[in-house]
Amino acid sequence: MEMPKIVEELKPFFEPKAVAIIGATNKKGKVGNVIFENFKRNKELGIFKGNIYPVNPKLDEIEGYKVYKSVKELPDDTDLAVISIPAPFVPATMREIAEKGIKAVIIITGGFGELGEEGKKLEREIYEIAKANGIRVIGPNCVGVYVPDTGVDTVFLPEEKMDRPKSGPIAFVSQSGAFAAAMLDWAALAGIGIGKMVSYGNKIDVDDADLMDYFIYDDQIKVVTFYIEGVKDGRKFIEAAKRITKVKPVIALKSGRTEYGAKAASSHTGSLAGADVIYDAVFKQTGIIRAEDFEHMFDVAKAFAKCKLPKGDRIGIITDGGGAGVMASDAVAKFGLKMAQLSEETLKFLKENFPPHAVAGNPTDVVGDTDAQRYKIAIEGFVNDPNVDAILVIVLFQVPLLNEEEIIEILADYAKKSEKPIVAVAMGGKKTEYYAKLLEEKGVPVYPTPERGVRALAGLVQYAKYLEKVKGE
Repeated sequence: MEMPKIVEELKPFFEPKAVAIIGATNKKGKVGNVIFENFKRNKELGIFKGNIYPVNPKLDEIEGYKVYKSVKELPDDTDLAVISIPAPFVPATMREIAEKGIKAVIIITGGFGELGEEGKKLEREIYEIAKANGIRVIGPNCVGVYVPDTGVDTVFLPEEKMDRPKSGPIAFVSQSGAFAAAMLDWAALAGIGIGKMVSYGNKIDVDDADLMDYFIYDDQIKVVTFYIEGVKDGRKFIEAAKRITKVKPVIALKSGRTEYGAKAASSHTGSLAGADVIYDAVFKQTGIIRAEDFEHMFDVAKAFAKCKLPKGDRIGIITDGGGAGVMASDAVAKFGLKMAQLSEETLKFLKENFPPHAVAGNPTDVVGDTDAQRYKIAIEGFVNDPNVDAILVIVLFQVPLLNEEEIIEILADYAKKSEKPIVAVAMGGKKTEYYAKLLEEKGVPVYPTPERGVRALAGLVQYAKYLEKVKGE
């Protein structure tokens, strides 16, 4: 299959043959130094396979690397330039980049459109140079790109201050650089795999729509998440969203919802946030799932990364704590889902195999003296019941007779072989967190509260319904 033009244009951002770091320096803590160190470290680890070319007119070498005095001197294999020099010098550098024939540029530098008319003028100048010479630009005013598999890392927060997440099937795109960096750090802590992160700041060129079109063809990425403050080209965004949501789910956290937030967005990335009801309508129309907050965004993304899609909206709940089952039932109603009505066969199967004090129903309560085998019976019943579309399993690992390794194996096994999505809820402290992590490593998404578990399932249901709708159109 011939790749569309957008894939060829954006590929150097994620898989460059050689990167020029314009503004590279040996002064520790400076943006140009951190970015250089990122690439150098990844080169030494054997992750970054390309060449690294620092550019600085005042230096001859940095840590054994030859420093080029100007863009004009760069070797011809350079296909990505990362710029971290003061804003007023960027247009002249862009002209040199155009002459050199480099077609992908990340402008980390701030001090552009977000600061008013003078900055907007600089942006327009840069954009005109880029457009006239077929150059694609990410930024300005951003942290750029992070790709764990290829070693591209322009995030200028040093590794000792910000952990990098492992690779995985989630793409994260953010208008805010600080939010992008914080999310990467948080994803690393939570064990969430990020395949690609793009922070595009003022997005004078490469925007949400371009990235959605690129990710359609990225086989590693299963789900795309966005932090958006405003969209500049509404029609382009809608068309791209319709294209990608036919094949992959998209989750958007749109801020600037209120008058105060919209004002803050304008001074932050120069975004016009626009009427929030319009964004709501656009997201519904195009199948984008709107997240309420960052936890919601990654909760749903995690479910998409690990789960199959449900055939309907009927939820089955299994728990070893009655109160947690009640909370989950409330959440089912709150998020517009239905409680599954278990079939007579399932109820009979459960009652025949349960002790008299366990509760067969929905929720099914295997109660506090449960072992892993009682859970297995309940899960077996729910998996085979045609009235159940998705299953929420609440595990209080603290109960005395429950063998943690055994229940983890049972859940992982059913999640793999069942056609229905299975998510788990594990409430508790450090010990619970430890077992939850083991369960996630086996491919089952785990949530710390019943409400968050149900909300993640609601995201799967919403997208499955959208796919049914567009299939019929």
